[in-house]
Amino acid sequence: MRAEFDFDHPPDRRGTDSRKWARYAGRDVLPLWVADMDFPSPPCVIEALHARVDHGVFGYGDPPASLVEAVIATLAGDFQWNIRPEWLVWLPGLVPGLNAACRAVGGPGDAVLTAVPIYPPFLTAPLYSDRACIRVPLVQSGGCWRWDPDALCAALTPRARLLMLSNPHNPVGRAWSREELLEVAAIAERHDLVVCSDEVHADLLLVPGRRHVPFASLDPAVAERSITLMAPSKTYNIPGLGCSFAIVSNAPLRRRLRHALRGIVPDVNVLGFAAAEAAYRHGAAWRRALLDYLRASASLVHDAINDTPGLSMTPVEATYLAWIDARGLGRADPHAHLERAGVGLSRGEDFGAPGFVRLNFGCSRALLREALSRIRRAAAGS
Repeated sequence: MRAEFDFDHPPDRRGTDSRKWARYAGRDVLPLWVADMDFPSPPCVIEALHARVDHGVFGYGDPPASLVEAVIATLAGDFQWNIRPEWLVWLPGLVPGLNAACRAVGGPGDAVLTAVPIYPPFLTAPLYSDRACIRVPLVQSGGCWRWDPDALCAALTPRARLLMLSNPHNPVGRAWSREELLEVAAIAERHDLVVCSDEVHADLLLVPGRRHVPFASLDPAVAERSITLMAPSKTYNIPGLGCSFAIVSNAPLRRRLRHALRGIVPDVNVLGFAAAEAAYRHGAAWRRALLDYLRASASLVHDAINDTPGLSMTPVEATYLAWIDARGLGRADPHAHLERAGVGLSRGEDFGAPGFVRLNFGCSRALLREALSRIRRAAAGS
C-alpha cells in the first residue's frame, strides 16, 4: 500500500447517516453487507467537493464538457475503448439504468434473461417492467464460476428480448475474459438479444496484469446491440453522490432508453458531477493504492474461508465482494447463523442462491480479521 493513503484507519461511521452501519446500530454485529466501502473517498474528490460547495449555488446542472472529456479519456486509456460524447446518457445510479433498460427493450410480456447468482436489482427490474425474468445458473468449473452457454440457449424463449450481464460479475467476482464475452455476444447475435452490461466494477480488477473488457468494445456489431452502464461510484466510494452513465452507440436504442427515463428518473446532481470528474482526472494513484489493499484483503478472506470447515469460495478476480458457499454449515439459514455470531453479510437468497452469503471486504484489515475470526467460531459451533 502506498504510504500517502491510509486504508487501515477509516473514519468511524457509527451514528452517521450510513445505511450500512445503521442496520446493526446498538448491536455487536460487524456490517460487511452492502457494496459500500468504509474508506474515505480520494483526497482529490474531497477537494473538488469543497470547491464546488464554496461556490454556494446548487441549481440544476448539466454534465460539464470537461467531465465528458474525462470519461472519454478514461475509457480510451484504461480499456482502449473509444466512444463519442453523444453516446452518453447520464443517470443518478446504476439501478435506474437497469430498470430503464428493461423498459426500453421489447414490451410487456416479453422476457429478460440473466445469470444467477446476481445482484438483486437484476431480478426485480424485469418484474417492475412487466417482463418475465428468466434465470440461468452459472456453473462452477475449473475452480471458478462460468457461464453455461448450453443452459443459456436452452432457457431462451420466443419472447426473450434482453440479456442482462454483470461484467465483472457481482457477486461471484469473475472478471469475464474476452473469449467468454465473445461467446455470450455470439448467442445474443444469433437470437437477436440486446445486452445490458453493468460494468460498475470495471476499475476494480484484482488480478495483476488483467484488463477489463467492456462488452460493447468487442466489435462495432456488438456495440450496436449493447447498453453499457458505468459509474465511478464503487471504485472511488461515492455511491451516495449518484452519478452514473449509460453508453449506447445505437441511436434508436439510445432514444428508447432516454424515453424510458423521462419523467421518472431525476437528473444527476452537481456535486455528483464534480466528484466524478475529479475521480476520473486525478484519482489514479489512489485507485492503485486501493487495489493493492484490496488484493491483500481478498487473499486473506480466500484463505480464511477455505480453511474453515463448512465454508468455501472461489478466488475474487474483481470487486471487493467475496461469494461464500455456506451450505456445508448444515444450517437452514446460514446468514442468520453468522449474524448471531456478530457478522452481518448479504443473504444469498436475495441473489437467487440460497445457502450462500456475500462478504464486503472493503473495510479496514483489523475489522476484517475480527469478522473472519467470528465466522470461524460460528462455523466451529455449528
